[in-house]
Amino acid sequence: MGIWHLGTDRQRDQKLTVAGAEPLQNDADTGDNREKIEQSYRVLMIAPTSFFADYGCHVRILEEARILQKMGHRVTIVTYRNGNDVPGLDIRRTLPIPWRREYEVGSSRHKIAFDALLGLKTLELLLRERFDVIHAHLHEGALIGLVLGRLFGLPVVFDFQGSLTGEMVDHKFLSEKSRLFAPLLRLETWINRTAQAVLTSTSNAQRLLVERFGCDPERVQTLPDSVNSDVFRPADTYPAGELDALRQSLGIPADRRLIVYLGLLAEHQGTSHLLRAMQLLVQKQQDIHLLLMGFPGVPVYQKQANDLGIGDFVTLTGRIPYGDAPKYLALGDVAVAPKLSATEGAGKLLNYMAVGLPTVAFDTPVAREYLGVDGVFARRGDVESLAESIAHNFSLQTETAELFKRIGEISRRRASQNFGWETAGDQIVDAYRNLVGPQLTESAVQRDRIAVRNSAVEQRNVGYTARS
Repeated sequence: MGIWHLGTDRQRDQKLTVAGAEPLQNDADTGDNREKIEQSYRVLMIAPTSFFADYGCHVRILEEARILQKMGHRVTIVTYRNGNDVPGLDIRRTLPIPWRREYEVGSSRHKIAFDALLGLKTLELLLRERFDVIHAHLHEGALIGLVLGRLFGLPVVFDFQGSLTGEMVDHKFLSEKSRLFAPLLRLETWINRTAQAVLTSTSNAQRLLVERFGCDPERVQTLPDSVNSDVFRPADTYPAGELDALRQSLGIPADRRLIVYLGLLAEHQGTSHLLRAMQLLVQKQQDIHLLLMGFPGVPVYQKQANDLGIGDFVTLTGRIPYGDAPKYLALGDVAVAPKLSATEGAGKLLNYMAVGLPTVAFDTPVAREYLGVDGVFARRGDVESLAESIAHNFSLQTETAELFKRIGEISRRRASQNFGWETAGDQIVDAYRNLVGPQLTESAVQRDRIAVRNSAVEQRNVGYTARS
């Protein structure tokens, strides 16, 4: 069988009819009491990153895979060589690159080699195993998925989490004046327009794709980042003494109110802005402390804190495992998200909200979309405005404690009601169904076969009785 025939064979198999059988028509199959057909998809999820690494897009990939598996679908994740394995997930990794053993975070020239290997690994999986749909994350994953999806006759769902060229510019990896900018923008535009379905993490990204990149609005829908509010929960739900012990182990003075940040430490994340804002705050009040959680660049930002004279008011933890993130966030009085990018998602905001933390963020469309009217917004990139906004939250805590508490409760309710993974899972499956069509689960196929066999036995018995 030639490779060009694979798509036709898959599409024939996807009909999942029972060979030689006519559709059954009986009381169990028709009318208002018809049982809802069980559906299951074999999903190849392309993750062009060092999955899993406890931050950002990794959390979205993880939670999407988990909810799809919980709903009965089979998910295979193909990703870079580096990264932490996650129990319960089928993760396939590329070959290593001898000269690059570190995790890949953000834009990097080394990703060209990683993505080439990722493309080869994806091709290997498609040759050896059967899938119904490709779910590609980020533009690199979408490019691999579109090329190989066309070869194998598989539809591609593109999980869009920000503009490719926009992020490169934000990360200072590329200049808009560079000779590479125009061809990369054309490639990005082709990817955005070619994917059969695009899921965006925010409605702002959806507008960007339609208005700037000219994408068909029928193909683009918003799939917000989500949060498990049973896992990310307020401080008062923890056993007595557990959070106090954690705080003490971190060396945070008991008399200080705590600002928490959890995510990547990088310039485009506003880490330097946050430290300079903290310097302004400490000049006016010494009863505050910043718990700065994340990676990479811990030595760089520890030195910056020391140089700013706030080393004693900042604790840098390094990487926090995703499973431990809820209780670390629950230590906080307020949360902060000084991300500068106007196009990237900001899933950390939902974790803050679910924990019930009043939150300060730079004023971006994404931040307003998640936080709503209860967020406190600083002027984007303005250190003084960021410091004033954090101070405003602390003044509310001091002067109107009930209002401060109420803001946290409303934020948690908003996260729980509007950003749950169960709803996201249904939306993803709807996207698959629109492209692939309904798929029976193995158990449903087996029931159909049994029904056909029983029907054939009954027909033989009827014929035998009539002849008798």
